Amino acid sequence: MTSPETREPAGAVPVLAPHGGVDIDALPPLQAQAVTALAQHGALILDASGIEFADSSFLRLVLTLHDQGDLEIANPFYPVQRLLHVVGADTFLNRCPTLEAAQQASHP
Repeated sequence: MTSPETREPAGAVPVLAPHGGVDIDALPPLQAQAVTALAQHGALILDASGIEFADSSFLRLVLTLHDQGDLEIANPFYPVQRLLHVVGADTFLNRCPTLEAAQQASHP
């Protein structure tokens, strides 16, 4: 995974956009940025369109973020959709088909 890109438009919910594979080895930078953004803003949009692989460590992070604040998952690519579906997390996590829809659905 390359370093996740963080965008914080003025007055808006921050957007974190990781790219590539997200596994236990690649997780620390994503986790640090996500936890910090959520703690500072109370809300976070995870733009999952660039995630090509995700394992249980990513799932654990997403569930933790969901418990700690308002998390929107934008444009989840197939590996993320499948992971969430297999464990049933797609029934309660907020997912939006586009980044724009996630920004409209967010509540800072």
